[in-house]
Amino acid sequence: MTFLHTHDYGGNGPQLVLLHGYARSHTDWDTSAALLTTGHRVLAVDLPGHGNSPDIPSWNIPAVLRRITDTLDALGVPEAVVVGHSLGGLVAVEYARACPERVRAAVNLDGFWWGPDEPGAERVSKGLLAAAGTVAPPEYIEQQITNSARFGIPRDRAEAAARAAVRPLPDGSWQTLPERAAALEIVDELHRLGALGVTAWLDGIDRPLLLVQAGRRLPPSPGMEWFADFNARFAQGVWDELTVLSRSRPTISVTRIDATHPMNMEAPGAVATSVEEFVRGLPD
Repeated sequence: MTFLHTHDYGGNGPQLVLLHGYARSHTDWDTSAALLTTGHRVLAVDLPGHGNSPDIPSWNIPAVLRRITDTLDALGVPEAVVVGHSLGGLVAVEYARACPERVRAAVNLDGFWWGPDEPGAERVSKGLLAAAGTVAPPEYIEQQITNSARFGIPRDRAEAAARAAVRPLPDGSWQTLPERAAALEIVDELHRLGALGVTAWLDGIDRPLLLVQAGRRLPPSPGMEWFADFNARFAQGVWDELTVLSRSRPTISVTRIDATHPMNMEAPGAVATSVEEFVRGLPD
């Protein structure tokens, strides 16, 4: 039985389990979690192959959900509101589908993926695959801090999160996590879910869901203007589908947060407030 690394932030109240995004770790949640402990018991989990969690033989959603269940069982957590960012948001929704008896509700913070027919999707996929699980140069941490500053993320928070998401190598370089084999499997899982489309993906889930989209787009990097266009087009399509779903399915709530994709680090207060208000409105 493989247990995942967890961090117990403490607190009292309804149980929250926090999941991070792809190539990140639970450390991304530090500031939001501290705010959430005023009214909740808060536990964060490193997904397999991320942070301090071990790898698993095959990175697929059913295997990940089993590891989460085993870990929560070992910690005596029978039920929780599962809150995930990006990849973690996708996993939170899948956990609500597969284990409704364990999930009081799920929150997905900007965890949506595109299908293969989305214009520009093939170009995005090639970039992701090329960078998956690579070894980064010694200056990688400083590069991450500089990049985070574009979103107003303080240096100390950005540095801690960047260091928690990699493993140092003897020559001063950094192994990004997850390593390449797992990273490629994760991308396959993302493509599988994205191919369904948002409406079909969310079909059959009866647990209350809060689906949160970033209200601002990532600023384009030089030479990456095409990706900004792709992202804006995809995000608008997702929002249109979510709006229709929220009108026809009372268990689905949707909102936007005034932040870009890394919202749990960029706008931790707004994220905590959205989660608190959602949990407060759940039926007993």
